[in-house]
Amino acid sequence: MQQVQLERHRARRYPLRANNEVTDVQSETRISGRTGDLSLVGCHVNTLKPLTPGTKIRIKMTHGSVNFQALGRVVYARSNKGMGIVFTNIQPNDQMVLEKWIAQLRASERGARLPAL
Repeated sequence: MQQVQLERHRARRYPLRANNEVTDVQSETRISGRTGDLSLVGCHVNTLKPLTPGTKIRIKMTHGSVNFQALGRVVYARSNKGMGIVFTNIQPNDQMVLEKWIAQLRASERGARLPAL
């Protein structure tokens, strides 16, 4: 009997469409994509050519006129669908941006309105 492992996320994910650029920090290979969902610990990037799991990356994300960047690692990849990224290092200013985005996404899910970022 084959065991099926369910994918589990460490934090609640919220749908967010943001442009991003993911760079392999070793080879400097750059991949453009769109964020499919976002959490406080990572995101999913929709891209046709995902990087290999374990690859250390730098991600730059733009939503509206606000930018976010972090270091991370690819945790899973699905051909022609994208990759999951866990954030490993976020600078304080970028952490504030991430927390504001998540707060805004939570509020919109509940029907509340927050001021634009």
